[in-house]
Amino acid sequence: MSKCQEPGQCALSQTATQPQHIEDAEAQLGCKSSGVDMNADSHPEPDKLSPETPESNDSLVSSSKSLTSSVVDFPEENGRTYHGYRPGSTDVQFAYHFPNDVNEQDRLEAQFDMLKCAFSGRNFFAPLSDPRYILDIGTGTGQWAIQMGDTFPKAEVQATDLSPIQPESVPENVHFYIDDASDDDWILPPNHFDYIHTRVLLGCFKDFEAIIKRGFHYTKPGGYMESQEILFTPYCDDKSMTETWPFLEWIGFIEKAANKAGRSMNIAKNLKSWYEAAGFVDVQEKVFILPINPWSKDKHLHNLGEMSEENWLACLSSFSMALFSRILNWKQEQIELANENDLKVYLVNVRKSIPNQNFHAYNKIYVVWGRKPEEREKTPSSIPGDIPSKIDSAQGEPVKSVT
Repeated sequence: MSKCQEPGQCALSQTATQPQHIEDAEAQLGCKSSGVDMNADSHPEPDKLSPETPESNDSLVSSSKSLTSSVVDFPEENGRTYHGYRPGSTDVQFAYHFPNDVNEQDRLEAQFDMLKCAFSGRNFFAPLSDPRYILDIGTGTGQWAIQMGDTFPKAEVQATDLSPIQPESVPENVHFYIDDASDDDWILPPNHFDYIHTRVLLGCFKDFEAIIKRGFHYTKPGGYMESQEILFTPYCDDKSMTETWPFLEWIGFIEKAANKAGRSMNIAKNLKSWYEAAGFVDVQEKVFILPINPWSKDKHLHNLGEMSEENWLACLSSFSMALFSRILNWKQEQIELANENDLKVYLVNVRKSIPNQNFHAYNKIYVVWGRKPEEREKTPSSIPGDIPSKIDSAQGEPVKSVT
């Protein structure tokens, strides 16, 4: 059950508890922030039609419902199912390594609630007024897109993912598409969207900076793009997090496997510089803290820690199975069963270690957004190179940024 009674209202906080400034949290912890060093089957491509006419919109929506058998036929591996569109392959450079089964869908739903609580009920931070076209990249179960459709009933919300795991009953202005954002061309023409959103896509793309550049290309002048990412590597301010903590060791193995696959788990710290390099202006960055488990005495952070602990416990199998078996060549029994003669991380030991509140560790959540300048604002030196495309031919105060 969600720990938030109302959107953004934590169950343990009966008043509008705001996310803490990092210096306030540090005062509560009696320490300062410091980092800890850690060693396709083809799919039906949506028609590239102009969205300016009802006929083209109808065609585009219709195309989103036309799914080939390969897309809905989810391959099973090590007891988990994976995307049918461009499923996990032996070529680590092209494989997508996270599952899409019911367990993962439940985890994504709980993760959405967790971030909603962390952001005090906000789904976005960019100063949106009356957006007409919204795009959600990597929508997962589609909860963010659905809520945005309710928030902006006059907007058309389009959301993409590799799997059709979204609910069928959604607002009329919300549409889901099977599409890969790493493709050069997206589902609609460039300079189209008033707002593009990404969330928790660590480890999903070989080149997330290219996704941001492509997002700039498809954002309307004056429109916004926003990314919300959890920094995978945990932090600790009181030296309670030791290298012997099995969870920390597991983090290291996941990072090793993801880096070997060319899909970093730590993209959050680079978002601001990538946005600026892409050409966005008025780029803003806000950082929130997310305890690994409920070790904090602060009610809001304690409550977030409970939700975070549940998320990490669910992440163990989701993140480990494909990366460990495909990339590190571990066997399933090695991953799932503890072996006293092996010094490596196994999920049984890691699972037991996550609730240990003697380790005062936390993740950082980076929220970055930027505006695409209007034509009159552009100068030759400030315009980045265009991305080639076939189409062409909230009120809570966040944690203060930490450098």
